[in-house]
Amino acid sequence: MIGKVYLVGAGPGDADLITVKGLKCIQNADVILYDRLVNKELLDYAKDSVELIYAGKLPNYHALKQETINAFLVKYAKKGKNVVRLKGGDPFIFGRGGEEASYLVERGIPFEIVPGITSGIAAPAYAGIPVTHRDFSSSFAFVTGHCKEEDTVKWDSLAKGIDTLAIYMGVSNLPYIRHQLLSNGKHQDTPVALIHYGTTEQQKTVICTLKDVLTIVEKENILNPSMIIVGEVVKLHQQLQWFESKHDSLTSTKKISYSSL
Repeated sequence: MIGKVYLVGAGPGDADLITVKGLKCIQNADVILYDRLVNKELLDYAKDSVELIYAGKLPNYHALKQETINAFLVKYAKKGKNVVRLKGGDPFIFGRGGEEASYLVERGIPFEIVPGITSGIAAPAYAGIPVTHRDFSSSFAFVTGHCKEEDTVKWDSLAKGIDTLAIYMGVSNLPYIRHQLLSNGKHQDTPVALIHYGTTEQQKTVICTLKDVLTIVEKENILNPSMIIVGEVVKLHQQLQWFESKHDSLTSTKKISYSSL
């Protein structure tokens, strides 16, 4: 009997943001292949007999190659196991979930997609930044910060046609991203938020502008994982931030502003 694979979004970091269906999948799993940014607290909900396989990836280093992960999903499903591929955020947003699903289809393995809350929405929400707002933004886009050598990102359209940009894992490539936005018409005074480890107790939010973002990132030693939010909605951070105020006296969570936006 062939088992089933569940491609499950674990959410952005806060364990409480897992969906009910995602949690049920974890509880019923025989095998869980989990990523680096998955909150390990979620694994505590698995049954004692579960087999846990770390499939995490670091920049320039993969604990398991994607081909190996794909093969494991098929291998365990063919043994009749309930297999959970537990991915940070949402499986279909820069998570290679589409590639894994296609691999399963080609080999006749049943599967389900369980969406998760993505960091592009959750991190700014925890920083008091709505990605849309009637006064500031009627459009937003998710953008990969891992730009290939032959960049296919439509920077002209993003700079001129989208109100809010949520850029994933873009800190190491920020000089190039900034250059592309400015050279394609984005104003240098456009507000920018950098949210490090969003939705967790280690969350750190830095507010600046596109003009000075490189200097600020270096000064504050901002690294990945971080969400970069570009747009006028960032101005609402000072008024709407709630998570950092709640935790300021209890944790290392903090906010830093370098601009009176």
